[in-house]
Amino acid sequence: MTTKKNRKTYTAEFKAEALKLAERVGVAEAARQLKLYETQIYNWRNASEKKSTTSQREAELAAEVAKLRRQLADQAEDLAILKKAATYFAKNQK
Repeated sequence: MTTKKNRKTYTAEFKAEALKLAERVGVAEAARQLKLYETQIYNWRNASEKKSTTSQREAELAAEVAKLRRQLADQAEDLAILKKAATYFAKNQK
């Protein structure tokens, strides 16, 4: 029978500090000091970079959505004005 080892979880603060340490002294040295695997630090770094690029992309998309909503509101206003003008001129032609 094999026994399962419980997977150790780390807090976001610990991961952030580990990444800062890895930037200063290198991933291999940081892993030795913190008694971690190097792959853990690399994975944390990749996840952190992916998260930061995702939030930047979300900001770009939000700006684009706001721009498109303004354009839609302007076009809806123009359409309403044209409808009123069309009904006005249609009444005067009779």
